[in-house]
Amino acid sequence: MRTISTITGALFGLGLTLNTATAETLKFANFMAPTHPYVESTFAPFAKAVEDGTKGEIKVQLYNGGELGAGPAEQYSRAVDGVAEFSISLPGYTASTFPLTLVTELPGIIDEKTGTEAIWKNLDLFQPEYKRVKLVALWSSAENIIYSAKKPIRTLEDIKGMKVRVPSRNTGTLVEAWGGTPVSMPVSDVYNSLQTGVIDAAMIDGTATKAFRLGEVANSITLGMKTTNSPFFVVMNRDAWDGLSDEQKAVVEAAGKQASANGQQMQLRVAAAGIESFAALPGKDVIHLTPEQAAPFDTISDGVTQKVVSDLGEKAAQIAEALKTK
Repeated sequence: MRTISTITGALFGLGLTLNTATAETLKFANFMAPTHPYVESTFAPFAKAVEDGTKGEIKVQLYNGGELGAGPAEQYSRAVDGVAEFSISLPGYTASTFPLTLVTELPGIIDEKTGTEAIWKNLDLFQPEYKRVKLVALWSSAENIIYSAKKPIRTLEDIKGMKVRVPSRNTGTLVEAWGGTPVSMPVSDVYNSLQTGVIDAAMIDGTATKAFRLGEVANSITLGMKTTNSPFFVVMNRDAWDGLSDEQKAVVEAAGKQASANGQQMQLRVAAAGIESFAALPGKDVIHLTPEQAAPFDTISDGVTQKVVSDLGEKAAQIAEALKTK
């Protein structure tokens, strides 16, 4: 095993303040607020697992709320450029970089309860998209549902012409196929945009009721149709990764896999609670589409998935087949 002084030399160019008398501190860039459920359930346990697993040689310092630079879409670049050693983001925000990873978000490819497990069983299929960084964690979210500010959505006719915020290009393709007008927008802008009428609705999972306070500005949510999810990843600066010993790398990889499981479990728990709490608010409407009501949405959703996979080619088809819920 290399000594900490060896690691210090390897990482000196990254501006890390290391010496043999102190632990190495790596920065973790997070655009979410310190109160977001991910911080306590996923990011803090990841930091502790790395510190414990390396016997204090490495510490991970969380920088929440965009302290190292605001904007969810820019977080991948934080790790690439070495502004932070770790960063959390969604591949959907930089869709052109991660088309194969985003096969996981398409309707009907994975089940929200087992999706993360399926992703990790086939993780090697995604690795070619992460040559500039080290992929540390990757997990699927709860399914995206529709938060509508004023107009309840029960049929395809209802969504026609509505301006709907989407978290990724694939979700935009889906909303457009349903008849809506997709509007690409980071989650941090959704509250004000719904409140002011910049958008009519938003596609996002149920955690948004409280985590992003959409329960205050939406009057209905619609669920029950085949829809997308929004995968998350944690990536690590490639030079920082290469500077770790083999033993330290193993610790980070194990902590990242556990963070993926923690992230998915938190998503499902908080999303379900978010839908329940929305229903309890006065004047709010939770619309659970029946199978018959969902069928027109689902037919279109299946067509979108088939077209996206076909357009991406053989590698995407391989991923879809490996992941798809049997």
